[in-house]
Amino acid sequence: MEHGVRKVGVVGSGQMGGGIAQVAAVAGFEVAVFDSASGALEKCKATHDKLLARAVEKGRMEQADADAAKARLTYAESMDALAGADIVIEAVVENADVKKAVFADLDKRFTGGEILATNTSSISITEIAAATTTPERVIGMHFFYPVPVMKLVEVINGLATDSAVTARVLALSEAMGKKAVPANDRAGFVSNRVLMPMINEAFYAWMEGVAEPEHIDEIMKLGMNHPMGPLRLADFIGLDTCAHIMNVLADGLHNERYRPCPLLDQLVVAGRLGNKTGRGVFDYSS
Repeated sequence: MEHGVRKVGVVGSGQMGGGIAQVAAVAGFEVAVFDSASGALEKCKATHDKLLARAVEKGRMEQADADAAKARLTYAESMDALAGADIVIEAVVENADVKKAVFADLDKRFTGGEILATNTSSISITEIAAATTTPERVIGMHFFYPVPVMKLVEVINGLATDSAVTARVLALSEAMGKKAVPANDRAGFVSNRVLMPMINEAFYAWMEGVAEPEHIDEIMKLGMNHPMGPLRLADFIGLDTCAHIMNVLADGLHNERYRPCPLLDQLVVAGRLGNKTGRGVFDYSS
């Protein structure tokens, strides 16, 4: 099936939303990015300019193509700029109530059958869709960070998602240069349901004195051929984000075995959240 998309709307201009917008623009789509946070759009545009310039510098893109991609991007402080989008992809904070409020608003603004997609990494698509009057057009498009580099899009149906919507989103993901893989709507989908317990077990191994963090990571890298150890990966994702996803898994699957390790919770309480704070499991201050 053809995706039938000419214009992509993106709600949220942070690392994920900005990355999705960049990938869509490079792939030839008109893109409008909305964000109401002060300074967020300026930061997003500066990141796009820097990354596209670097792509040209490294020979991965012609200057004319980078200029054309930038010309297809609109940065807006009003949701009105999303008008005319064939699909809107939400990439705001990973909080069910915030996402449901966004989707209730989108549902009122877009009444012509446009696709409403969420970039959630763990929250139920069915729950988000229930905030709308048209759950059949709501779907999950879980991109991975950094979006311009990572090939995967996990495409998740909610309970009511129409099969034609799924087919269009799979085709759109491929048109954006990604590999789209379908999954079903259970907490954490496939990626985080498998990844987060592994990360959590690494924290338990550290807490219980099985090995030091650098040795846990080295064993997993060399023994399992992982490009990054689980504890450094947790720092990269953000320890607060990891703990939040683990709690979503525990609540959504009604199973306490998914709860975050006490040591992980302790680091979060201490404000040691990983790369973004300069210290998590490891120290990045230097």
